[in-house]
Amino acid sequence: MSKKPVKPAKKATPKKGAKKALKTASKKLAKKPSKKVTRKQAKPVLPDSILEDPVQLQGLMAEMGSRGQAFLREYLEAQPRRVLKQFEEPQDPLDVGGAINEVFSGYASHPEKLMQMQFGLWEDFGKLWMSASKRAMGGEAQPVVAPEPGDRRFNHEAWQKNQMLDFIKQSYLITGRWLRQSVMDAEHVDEHTKARALFHVEQYLSAVAPTNFPTTNPEVLEEVLRTQGENLKRGYQNYLDDLQRGKGELAMKHTDLQAYEVGVNIATTPGKVVFQNDVLQLIQYNPTTEKVAKRPLLIFPPWINKFYILDLHPENSLIRWLVEQGRTVFVCSWINPGPQMRDYNFSDYMHKGIFAALEAVSKATGERQADTIGYCIGGTMLASALCYMAAKEDSRIASATFFTAQTDFSEAGDLLLFIDDKQIENMERQIDAAGGILPGSAMSKTFNMLRPNDLIWSVYIDNYLKGKEPKKFDLLYWNDDATNQPKALHLFYLKNFYRDNMLSKGKMVLDGVKLDLKKITIPIFMQAGERDHIAPYRSVYNSARKFGGDVTYLLAGSGHIAGVINPPSKNKYYYRTNKSLPAKVEKWIEKSTHFPGSWWPFWLQWLEDQSEGEVPARIPGDGGLSVIEDAPGSYVKIKGV
Repeated sequence: MSKKPVKPAKKATPKKGAKKALKTASKKLAKKPSKKVTRKQAKPVLPDSILEDPVQLQGLMAEMGSRGQAFLREYLEAQPRRVLKQFEEPQDPLDVGGAINEVFSGYASHPEKLMQMQFGLWEDFGKLWMSASKRAMGGEAQPVVAPEPGDRRFNHEAWQKNQMLDFIKQSYLITGRWLRQSVMDAEHVDEHTKARALFHVEQYLSAVAPTNFPTTNPEVLEEVLRTQGENLKRGYQNYLDDLQRGKGELAMKHTDLQAYEVGVNIATTPGKVVFQNDVLQLIQYNPTTEKVAKRPLLIFPPWINKFYILDLHPENSLIRWLVEQGRTVFVCSWINPGPQMRDYNFSDYMHKGIFAALEAVSKATGERQADTIGYCIGGTMLASALCYMAAKEDSRIASATFFTAQTDFSEAGDLLLFIDDKQIENMERQIDAAGGILPGSAMSKTFNMLRPNDLIWSVYIDNYLKGKEPKKFDLLYWNDDATNQPKALHLFYLKNFYRDNMLSKGKMVLDGVKLDLKKITIPIFMQAGERDHIAPYRSVYNSARKFGGDVTYLLAGSGHIAGVINPPSKNKYYYRTNKSLPAKVEKWIEKSTHFPGSWWPFWLQWLEDQSEGEVPARIPGDGGLSVIEDAPGSYVKIKGV
């Protein structure tokens, strides 16, 4: 909920001609830039700019026209398929219209409530006009409303100093606050519909922010002056490139896609693929110590992403760090599925993924048991498999660590807003239209929508308005390296975990086996991120309390990625621990102990406490499995659609 507006200074009665003065002052501001901007105009960085050279400008227009025609040809050739796809796919897959209409149409039967809301909006704008008039007459005035803490869009000093920009900013913030309040005060709809409507209102407000338009973004205007318009040329070229890359849909680049190559400058920890089937490749990493822990460590990353988030660079690689600590590390690299895998379900991934990997690790090392890690939904599947194994009295897993993983989805955050019967039905139609898989690009768009200002509109401004080339950022490269989802697997996960919360309720059945989290009594370590928007720490805490044995819960600083990938050498963030697990996470936090830096050493000590001693280091291929190829393997290099 937005904070209440800052109280304005003592009300001033508008003087005669105040509005006229404001208008005149605004015109002057528009015509006469500040001295600082004038100096920049007098010394353009690029003297041979396109705006000063008619020949260069003509060449640019011809080049852009040629490229535009080529793109239009490609677009029209693909149009028959595009039209067919429009009929196959739902036009409103997230049911935006339904949620918004339900909220605002309900006010028709409550006219008094609507009038009250309108009066509130008019009152705020009245205060803004009085404040603006006072500033136009040379007086001081407190803002009627201010951006939320952490909102970096209005950091440029012009948003405070320039009266017209300040008026535009406050108008936007007042309107946004009014829209949010209108949704939250709607008494005629259920909380889920209200939450969905509010989510989509936030998407709309992010899209129409004044910072997204070149004429009302001071940073863009400064770039135009600095480059004499070259940024607009580069931005248009970036826009055309992204349209062509997306085959008619805007495929926005978050990073320099040419700067990284898997196995060359990311995912470079030495190792070998020692096992593979149609679901995964299993990588065993080369040891760097003479002795290693007797029990091997097997990692199950999420199948909706590539595993190398755990091995981006040597400096921040969890995999490399674990190898250096004397662990025999195995990682599952999930296949990037095509339409031929549309019918692969959760049970297939459990048997061909978790159980097949456990068997392979045992053959490679000669050990009956392994320590395991499950990251995100890889952890959800690991927990399900542990329930299945407990029912079958299968004890091949000695301990389980969960990174930002959920087993109880009752408070699973904004992703719950995408999961109801209508949206799942729409998603199923979208998957069928794509040949039986959910394209990885669709998943990326969904996650980007959870942070639209950071992952959509700031990129839009940088790439297209400022004309910048995307920065080299390994994390964003990984984020854009999308993975497809088989229809059966994805829909099972959405329905049984997110929508119905079957595992937490003890109602989930896999292959005739009823899954019960209370039957899991092995040592459990659960890590959560304080600012995780995908697996909220509250949801992970609820999940931790579902197990039947000893559970250690740790709350790390930062979010879903940075909260996990936090090497000790960086000395960043912090973490909290508390041996008890009271009913409420707030009580846990209140009694917890705060530590600076990385939580990895704390967790490693927990892992060591479960250890059974050391053995000579194991070389990939020297055990019961032969080497297939070098790490990171070939599955991870398959591109999504």
